[in-house]
Amino acid sequence: MPVKLSVNLNAVAMLRNRRDLPWPSVTDLGRIALAAGAHGLTVHPRPDQRHTRNSDLPELRALIDDEFPQAEFNIEGYPTQEFLALVEENEPEQVTLVPDDPAQATSDHGWDFEEQLGFLTPIIARLKKGGARVSLFANPDEQGLSAARDSGAQRVEFYTGPYASHYADADAMARELEKLGRAADAALAKGLEINAGHDLVVANLPALVKRVPQLMEVSIGHGLTADALEFGMEKTVKRFLNACGWP
Repeated sequence: MPVKLSVNLNAVAMLRNRRDLPWPSVTDLGRIALAAGAHGLTVHPRPDQRHTRNSDLPELRALIDDEFPQAEFNIEGYPTQEFLALVEENEPEQVTLVPDDPAQATSDHGWDFEEQLGFLTPIIARLKKGGARVSLFANPDEQGLSAARDSGAQRVEFYTGPYASHYADADAMARELEKLGRAADAALAKGLEINAGHDLVVANLPALVKRVPQLMEVSIGHGLTADALEFGMEKTVKRFLNACGWP
């Protein structure tokens, strides 16, 4: 089966938040994305509410439950007690834990799994008890994957920023892709499933999917939203689905 596409709505929310107005509507754009064939929606409700707001989550949960029950809701964030409570209130199918400082502009590194194993393990057990699949944001290397498995997480989401950043240098991009591929091979050998995300676009998705054919899901926000300004959300989702291998 081709890799599934989860549309990250943070960039839509950030545009809305520039004004004290309800548009563009995060929920309405999520609806268009799902109707166009996206397999899920991703949000990252940061403590300062600069992207998706906590108040967006119940609306998106209801959208999926009422109109697209086959889709998945993925909530990303650093696991504070407030974040965990927000997750439990909105019951996502997947929770992606990231090691972000609240001041970071965006997620730009994965967990140190060995150092943080004791911190992550009880949190993951709590989330799994609530019925969520847990994915851990991971650097594109092989280090610490045994600890990631031992934490109880079912998936790792590899950070694809270094791969995507070399869009103007084919050789460097190929080297980063091979690093990603080796890390994915190692994760799969340890029983972990693979997600990926960060700065993925139509141009760099096919090579990633070819190198990591077992990839389960990509979560894409900035590049997809940028394309939606040019092509519209519906056509953009279909372009990204095609790049993921869907007919």
